[in-house]
Amino acid sequence: MSPLNRQQLDQIRDERREQIKQAALKVFARRGYTGTKTSMIAAEASISEGLIYRYFNSKKELFITIIQEMMEESKRELEHIEHLPGTPFEQIRNLTLNMLDENNKFAFMLIQRSRKADDVPEKVAQIFEQHSTNVLIDLLIPIFIKGQNSGEFPLGEPRKLLTWYFSIINSLIIQDQVDEEYGLPDVDVLMRILKK
Repeated sequence: MSPLNRQQLDQIRDERREQIKQAALKVFARRGYTGTKTSMIAAEASISEGLIYRYFNSKKELFITIIQEMMEESKRELEHIEHLPGTPFEQIRNLTLNMLDENNKFAFMLIQRSRKADDVPEKVAQIFEQHSTNVLIDLLIPIFIKGQNSGEFPLGEPRKLLTWYFSIINSLIIQDQVDEEYGLPDVDVLMRILKK
């Protein structure tokens, strides 16, 4: 067997780094920054704890990296939300589906919990200051008004209606455990809140 070339080694390194970040995301989302130990992240990733430190200098660096990357990705996605296909109702429905998707829920859970937590590193607090919670609502208001004008959404103050809607979704996302018998509500049940 021939030795791995530089490109293969870089790919393995990138994959391992991503594996650690994904495991850390889940543990941080469930347990918070202070409640998370690197041993828990290692167990979630099925790796040795020492391997984490080959990729990240500390739990703090890992946490900051995850938050920074999530907020940058969020910003990029939100900037393109008005270009999503479909009617305003379908655009907000698709956004809601994305938020509740199994692959994304830990990211939303971590952001919501970390925004409210007092124990996050100062750098994370600074990142959140740069990315206001109002950004999503601000970007959705023109879409919502368009939906009001077309009769898809009820009349009323768009900011207030959207804030209530996303407060409900955020509350569902950050639950420690979803009721196992019933799970999360279907997106169409949630969308009835906004339906005219």
